Amino acid sequence: MPDSSISPPRLWALVPCAGHGSRAGGDEPKQYQPIAGRPMVMHTLAALAGVTRLAGGLLVVAPGDKFFEHQALEDRRFAVVACGGATRALTVAHGLTALAERGAAADDWVLVHDAARCLVTPGRIDALIDACLDDAVGGLLAQPLADTLKAAHGDRAHTTLDRRDRWLAQTPQMFRLGMLADALRAAGSGVTDEASAIEALGLQPRLVPGGAQNFKVTWPEDFLLAAAVLAAREIG
Repeated sequence: MPDSSISPPRLWALVPCAGHGSRAGGDEPKQYQPIAGRPMVMHTLAALAGVTRLAGGLLVVAPGDKFFEHQALEDRRFAVVACGGATRALTVAHGLTALAERGAAADDWVLVHDAARCLVTPGRIDALIDACLDDAVGGLLAQPLADTLKAAHGDRAHTTLDRRDRWLAQTPQMFRLGMLADALRAAGSGVTDEASAIEALGLQPRLVPGGAQNFKVTWPEDFLLAAAVLAAREIG
């Protein structure tokens, strides 16, 4: 007979928000630059706020970051911690420790989401949760590669790569807190996403379609595209 005293795993959001995003240009970190009248990260948080199953979440900012001293969080489930590291992996690892210190359990799920993926929707996040909640590993939102893929020498293409079975990794990426913490410790600070660390353990994360609009705002022209998408959603 199941033990009714054992609580089901909870779901937490973790938003690494300690980078600068130099490719985007501007004098301030890109996640704080305005899109459609609001700082980019506030659009990201609004999407996460629409996911009712989240028990809470943390934004992990760089030490000394004062942005949220002047910007109130609209969702009281979220908090800001200034323990960001020099790389994304270190920022996420420090954030996992902060979540555990706040009562998150090793078996709880953590959804790590880029602050710069401000066009994600609650529906996409819920689809990821539905696909992974009973999965032994976890998974991530991703987009099947549609374009022809080239390998280059400098600014010259030297071969065309097979795009079959190629996906563009997106976020959120959803894994158990304890498993992800162990994976990041083993993989080191150089991994660029959480799934890479999980894969290094010999595991295979589930790929869940995320949609073309869930792109990471990276280049100056991406701000205009993101603003256009948000404006179209407002009209719709």
